[in-house]
Amino acid sequence: MKRARFAETLQTLADNQVEFIVVGMAAGVLQGVPLTTLDIDIVHRRTPENVARLLSVLSELKAVYRNDPRNLSPSASHLMGPGHQLLTTVNGDLDCLGSVDGDKDYDALLGFSRELRITDSTLVRVLELTTLLEVKRRAGRPKDLAVLPFLEATIDEIRKKG
Repeated sequence: MKRARFAETLQTLADNQVEFIVVGMAAGVLQGVPLTTLDIDIVHRRTPENVARLLSVLSELKAVYRNDPRNLSPSASHLMGPGHQLLTTVNGDLDCLGSVDGDKDYDALLGFSRELRITDSTLVRVLELTTLLEVKRRAGRPKDLAVLPFLEATIDEIRKKG
């Protein structure tokens, strides 16, 4: 497996003014959870203008659907819907999600996210750890339940440091 370059993917999205929130374990890792992840999950704003910017980035990153031998690229109609677009790119796997946790889209999650500086000049939005914890708990899949102690411990450490 090639080494993933997630920071480059986030930088490219931010540089192209794509409105998105990092969710999933990438959001946890970016906020100090001592785990790793194999992909980046984002929830993007589903407006025509934002989807056009996202499509431009996906084209630049040579995004195609993961595990599909036809090497199909996502279209605007795919990205405008609430479904999950599971993609692979030259920088690693990127999942573009229309919504998470039932039907929570970008606008519903915005108030539960915060800006995080990943480079001197780049800010990205990430789902807050307490919200990520609740989303993982409600999902209830074994892989989600396995990370709960790490999320809880990181939240406790952050609270102790004030």
